[in-house]
Amino acid sequence: MKVRLATAVWILVASFSVSFSVSFSVKAAIDAYPFPNEELAVRYDALIAELRCPQCLNTNLAGSDAMIAQDLRREVHRMLLEGKSDDEILDFMHERYGDFILYDPKISGATFVLWFGPALLLMLAGFVMYRLISNRPTEALLTQDEQARINQLLDGNDRS
Repeated sequence: MKVRLATAVWILVASFSVSFSVSFSVKAAIDAYPFPNEELAVRYDALIAELRCPQCLNTNLAGSDAMIAQDLRREVHRMLLEGKSDDEILDFMHERYGDFILYDPKISGATFVLWFGPALLLMLAGFVMYRLISNRPTEALLTQDEQARINQLLDGNDRS
């Protein structure tokens, strides 16, 4: 009887602690910001999906639980309520955190290689391949008799 009671108490405590930790982590990950209309809410969702968390390696603001991600979500919300455009918000974040915060960095001198490097390398590889193929030695690898036979076949004088 005591074993059953102890087991039941242990199961109850374990299930309570699991449900508490799960509900606590879920509540911590959800930011509920009020918006005056649905358009701002949609823009907010698009912006936090487009911006990368500066602390996380490859997580957007929408999926990050880092403190800085929470601050940046709050900042995006504030700027949207102030009437800033999406480009103004992205420019602000880019000026403050650099190219890393944008999943789609702007074309600049620093990102030129990122954008055009693969195409330039492909063109360079094509040029090198062309040069290697076109500069092959054209020495005759046939004997004189074989070359005469080929010439005879090409001229149509084959009587064999």
